Amino acid sequence: MFADFLRTLLMPEPQPMPDPDARIALSALLVRIAKSDGNLAVEEIARIDRLLACRYALNPVEAARLRAQGEALEHEAPDTVRFTRAIKEAVPYEERIGVIEALWDVVLADGEKDAHELSLLRMIAPLLGVSDPESGLARQRVEARIAAGGG
Repeated sequence: MFADFLRTLLMPEPQPMPDPDARIALSALLVRIAKSDGNLAVEEIARIDRLLACRYALNPVEAARLRAQGEALEHEAPDTVRFTRAIKEAVPYEERIGVIEALWDVVLADGEKDAHELSLLRMIAPLLGVSDPESGLARQRVEARIAAGGG
């Protein structure tokens, strides 16, 4: 289903992604981090749907459909290193900071900081060209939003 998209994404010099492809790639990355602890929790699914709805101005059905596409792509996508590096090449830096915030939002969705999720996020951030301090600031922004009831 996503073979052409993956081939394009993994070309030696990926081109900037059209918006629909970038949406699916982000959705797949959110699903991958949520599944990294071996449990795709209901809270994580709800958080992914909410993030996608807010980020792309989607209604709940459209957000759930996008997440489902992300789940399918995540299943077919190559290892996280190649997949994430390809996203880095195709997505502008400012948007990658937003991706890190969204990943933190999913990691924190179930109220637990699972070691597998944290490890994967620590690996993904630099692969996206985001430093540890920048990722830490993104985490703090997400935690502040959650504490304020906006999570």
